[in-house]
Amino acid sequence: MKDASDPKALIFESYRIEGISYGECRSIFMDWALSLPDPDPAPHIAALLDRYGGDSPDHPMTAVLREAQEAPPKAARRGGRSGRVGRD
Repeated sequence: MKDASDPKALIFESYRIEGISYGECRSIFMDWALSLPDPDPAPHIAALLDRYGGDSPDHPMTAVLREAQEAPPKAARRGGRSGRVGRD
């Protein structure tokens, strides 16, 4: 059975790995996100949290999925000439 929210079963398998680390879950999540055919991962993340988060609230993948639901930090200008010399 093909799952639209987890087409390669990466998230499913991450919950089955005993002793998986937070860093490993982040790496798996990135692979999952890059392989997702839908450009908007938000509904898929919500579906996966509904499916796995309740039974495994302390699992590192649950933490990664919850973080993915948060708004990204506001982008700030970095580098460039004005970053080096300041503004007049």
